[in-house]
Amino acid sequence: MDSNSLAHTKWNCKYHIVFTPKYRRQIIYKQISADIGQIIRMLCARKGITIIEAAAMPDHIHLYVSIPPKYSVAEVMGYIKGKSSLMIFDRHANLKYRYGNRHFWCRGYYVDTVGRNEKTIKEYVKNQLQEDIATDQISLKEFTDPFTGEPVSKGK
Repeated sequence: MDSNSLAHTKWNCKYHIVFTPKYRRQIIYKQISADIGQIIRMLCARKGITIIEAAAMPDHIHLYVSIPPKYSVAEVMGYIKGKSSLMIFDRHANLKYRYGNRHFWCRGYYVDTVGRNEKTIKEYVKNQLQEDIATDQISLKEFTDPFTGEPVSKGK
């Protein structure tokens, strides 16, 4: 069993967290995803949070992290999203004029505790990009009928 320790505590607290940029702004996110990853790693290191696995998708971020029990998940997410938003707008000053007053992330996030399904979640975060690409390819609209080869009208 992996366990860490504080002065009087042994702990093993792992979480799967997903959060998105406001309005799922894919164009902005693709342009600055390397900076976002660097900023999140730096902020997690400051708080002693271990990033076990992370993935930056075109419109959301998956984090599989180990958070010390002295911090709540809400406190950590408020810190990461708040500080990273300020840092993103400081590094990319042109974004605040185009997209608003330093509001980069959506208000909410998804969190799940990791227990016995740790291996499954780790693999999910690793393979999420391939799954998103496959899903997008399946859901593409056909402009020609695959059976007859004739153009499909836009009304259908």
